[in-house]
Amino acid sequence: MLDRGPGDQKPRCGTGAATELRALRRHHERTEAGKVSGPRATSEGEAGRATTGSPRQPTASSLRSCRRFRVRRRLTVGVRRHPIRSNPSLRLLRCTRSKRESTIRLHTVGRVVTLALAVLVASLVAAAQKPAKVPRIGVLSPGLPPASPDWKQRSPLRQALRELGWVEGQHIVIEYRWAEGKLERLPELAADFVRLPVDVIVAGGNAAIAAAQQATHTIPIVMVVGNDPVGTGFIASLARPGGNITGTADAGPEMAGKILEVLTEAVPHARRVAVVFNPTRPGLRAYAKESTVAERALGVTLQPVEVRQPSDVETAFLRILHDRPDALYVVGDPVVVMHRQAILDFAARHRLPAIYTGRPFVDAGGLMSYGPSLRDTPQRTAVFVDKILKGTKPEDLPVEQPMKFELVINLKTAKALGLTIPPTVLFRADEVIQ
Repeated sequence: MLDRGPGDQKPRCGTGAATELRALRRHHERTEAGKVSGPRATSEGEAGRATTGSPRQPTASSLRSCRRFRVRRRLTVGVRRHPIRSNPSLRLLRCTRSKRESTIRLHTVGRVVTLALAVLVASLVAAAQKPAKVPRIGVLSPGLPPASPDWKQRSPLRQALRELGWVEGQHIVIEYRWAEGKLERLPELAADFVRLPVDVIVAGGNAAIAAAQQATHTIPIVMVVGNDPVGTGFIASLARPGGNITGTADAGPEMAGKILEVLTEAVPHARRVAVVFNPTRPGLRAYAKESTVAERALGVTLQPVEVRQPSDVETAFLRILHDRPDALYVVGDPVVVMHRQAILDFAARHRLPAIYTGRPFVDAGGLMSYGPSLRDTPQRTAVFVDKILKGTKPEDLPVEQPMKFELVINLKTAKALGLTIPPTVLFRADEVIQ
């Protein structure tokens, strides 16, 4: 059956034939009515029906004529109709093809998105698998490395950093440089850290701090017990260091007077005191000034004995024997520390009571020491390194001074020297070694 034209009404479901028959009859009636009223009406019956307007019953020939007219109209209109819109099968084909094309497009888009996500994930995985930069810590020391073969594993700084989550070999790399008492080597060792480069330099003692400061103004420097860091120009102030240096400092030049006071109390007969020191030590001028003030206040005479380099140690011993002091005051210094055992043996051999600025001398057999407690120095140094590696600038980290001081007395050494320590001094001691 031919399709209807765009002006045709869509037949209702189940009544298509009846509706079409009624339409044909109405069309036939209108046609016949026009014929009766026109000049072709010849019979009285037809004239009467035209006059009265009563409908005429359609005949078989008129119905066939009307149906031929409908067919011609459909053919005529159908020629001008859209080939797809007028054909249900073509519409179904077009719909199926459209759905297939849409499905193909969706699949294509899906593949593109999947490919893009795969590339993104691959790049993220590659970035995650790329090894991160391991921070390097440079430790600059003017002394000698420990004699123990496992000194690296037993290093207090290494253990303190481990407690803060920095495991050597996994999270950090620690580089050590030792001047072995030759302070002139320190500038080159510090420059070596700059060439590596390291992320932070830990410098022990003023000579190492000065060498590191000369080598770099950008790499953070953590000083370990710096002597008078403000007076030496390492920092601007304790609260606001400025620049690239921070860390821990000693108690200040006033410690020189306090040490002489303890010595004269423990050795009341001491009137001439030989002071063993390194004149090249930064910040020494302030200490010398305080020592002069204490010398006058305590009524003692100070005999300076200089030790600039290891070869000066024997010369210093000869100078002491010439001056024949009543006691020794040994100022801590890398060169002096290197020859610690030789100095201890000299004092014991010549029965000279001596006071030192570091506890290690007393642990090794010295008479007594007074100074800041250095037991937590590795822990405090590790805290500074930890904060710097996490992004804090050295200029924002105030310099810390020791809060606790300790007096350690070795009674075994006192007995060997034939010396009796007054009870008042023993009572003030933080630790007495029997």
